[in-house]
Amino acid sequence: MTTPVKDLSPAKPKLGAVLLIDDEKPLLTLFQEALSPHFEVVIATSAKEAGFIMHKKAFKVIVCDHLMPGGNGLSFLVHAREEYPDTQRVLVTGYMKPEMLLRSVNEAALYRYLLKPVSLSELIKTVQEAAKLHDQTVAAVSA
Repeated sequence: MTTPVKDLSPAKPKLGAVLLIDDEKPLLTLFQEALSPHFEVVIATSAKEAGFIMHKKAFKVIVCDHLMPGGNGLSFLVHAREEYPDTQRVLVTGYMKPEMLLRSVNEAALYRYLLKPVSLSELIKTVQEAAKLHDQTVAAVSA
């Protein structure tokens, strides 16, 4: 009887920390599972909880739902832009009028917005690209 050989190849390094904010726990869990192989993922179920978390840890990317009880995602991302300008911001929304989307992109300086239902491949690609932009921005400021 032979024992299985363990995979000794080095684990792929994660690309930094991402904060996911959504009041819908099943969706939050799904997004977390999709992003976990690539990033250190921290979750919050409200803007208030996310604010506390952001004071303790730095994030490359925030992915935030728009409509949540106790505060909307857009307001949270506008505040995050002011306090953490290098962190890239992604807004997830079920529906917004075009003029509201344009306003939100400008006010929160969004990297991107994603319309629900969000495909997991689109989420992963968007967050990876946002994390790369974060790194380029930080490197340019440091140089």
